[in-house]
Amino acid sequence: MDISADAYMNEPVQYPALQVINLKEEGAKVADSYRNMVINRVNSSCLRLAVFEGEYRWHYHPTSDELFIVVEGCLAIDLEDGRELRLQPWESVTIPAATVHRTRAIGRTVNLCFEAFGAETVFVEQPESTDHLAG
Repeated sequence: MDISADAYMNEPVQYPALQVINLKEEGAKVADSYRNMVINRVNSSCLRLAVFEGEYRWHYHPTSDELFIVVEGCLAIDLEDGRELRLQPWESVTIPAATVHRTRAIGRTVNLCFEAFGAETVFVEQPESTDHLAG
């Protein structure tokens, strides 16, 4: 799951305004081990649908908060300070801008994410305080 920051930032919007979208069906259609797509745009933000297994790289978004909502599976979010947040279906958390983190799917996970459209992503090495989270 080695997506570039540019690819993430430039993901095209899948559906225009005023089109009804069945998010459950969108998630079910994904057969890849990783897919993160912009479903729709809302003002200067977007709704992403992410389906994945495994872990995503350590990173942060300098100027955008991220609101995660898990709809299927279990999503672990590791933080630079060594904490781990675990979200089950219909649980949510906001990761503030500039917070170094990584997401890990415990099995197949489907989540929704609200963030600034075209949010910049900066990849970093694993923080030393998270060595116990190596996976």
